[in-house]
Amino acid sequence: MKRIGLIGGTGPEATLDYYAGMIETARKRLGSFQYPEIIVYSLSMGRLMELFRASDMPGVEDLLVEKLVALERAGADFAAIAAVTPHVVYEEVSSRSSLPLLSIVEATCDRAQEMGLERMGLLATGFTMASDFFQKPFARNGIKIVVPGPDERKLINKKIFTELEQGIVREETRQSFLEIASRMIREEGIDSLILGCTEIPLILDRDYLDIPFLNTAAIHVRAIMNRALAEEQGQSSI
Repeated sequence: MKRIGLIGGTGPEATLDYYAGMIETARKRLGSFQYPEIIVYSLSMGRLMELFRASDMPGVEDLLVEKLVALERAGADFAAIAAVTPHVVYEEVSSRSSLPLLSIVEATCDRAQEMGLERMGLLATGFTMASDFFQKPFARNGIKIVVPGPDERKLINKKIFTELEQGIVREETRQSFLEIASRMIREEGIDSLILGCTEIPLILDRDYLDIPFLNTAAIHVRAIMNRALAEEQGQSSI
């Protein structure tokens, strides 16, 4: 079994979900007590947010590369980042790292193709929704990504950072997110919804509104475990 390196802490709640998901996957596939070796580097979310607020993408890149070097020195065979927004510099970080890095965006795109989806809504942080790093691999595969309107994006971003990143789950916030998704179904014709922040599944914890909700964290965990268990189960890694 390959040793997993995980950059976590962005935020802590999602990191806990990743760890639990990897352990549960190993139990289901290998039986009790056959757990993967996981090295977690929990970096400071405050530091990362400072860099994003300053639009210091080279700083974000340097920070992530530094942590990947630490994970490699600790013995990881490959790594993943337990958050979506830092993937804005995924290509740059991946090219600088000798440790293989597994993308949450590419894993989600692979899953969307498996499901035959064509026009997907995206709920995420304001930075992710305003960027195009999520859209690029989907567009290459003929899948359209639709984001909410400006006021909706502000609401979603505020709720992520003032509630979900703090582990706070409120029913009124869930209903607000579902109202946005409902409008996107009616007016934008989306056939599915990407939960493009790894904290959003805390509040949208199942499929709603008769369309599939793609939990990017769960999809990423599946891809990570496929890679880690490839030799044991004769699987090709994702």
